[in-house]
Amino acid sequence: MDDRELLETAREAVERSYAPYSEYYVGAALETDDGSVYTGCNIENANYSNSVHAEELALSKAVEDGHREFEVVAVSSDRRDGVTPCGMCRQSLSEFCAADFRVICEGEDGPTTYTLGELLPNTITMEHLE
Repeated sequence: MDDRELLETAREAVERSYAPYSEYYVGAALETDDGSVYTGCNIENANYSNSVHAEELALSKAVEDGHREFEVVAVSSDRRDGVTPCGMCRQSLSEFCAADFRVICEGEDGPTTYTLGELLPNTITMEHLE
């Protein structure tokens, strides 16, 4: 899937978000190394700490299906404000993705592409725990 299509898929996931508290709707589309695409949307809870982020939902669904290698993630919000994955989602992605993993974020002037390493330098890895 090309970047434009992946971003459109993330936009579609925004429509499924449940965000009655913040009214900030986010969608993500994660492409695996074999071209499969998994989507996620944010799901809020009155106890904010129990909320689920779009990127971690997409990642969880892909991992549950046996995927461990990923090519790119696209992230969008209903505001098209250039939202990037939060620190927690960046760390979750780094469990499976290298520093050159692409992260496409949609701003009002169009998409911006980052690498995961740019967004989360010096990440905590499995090697730190050994």
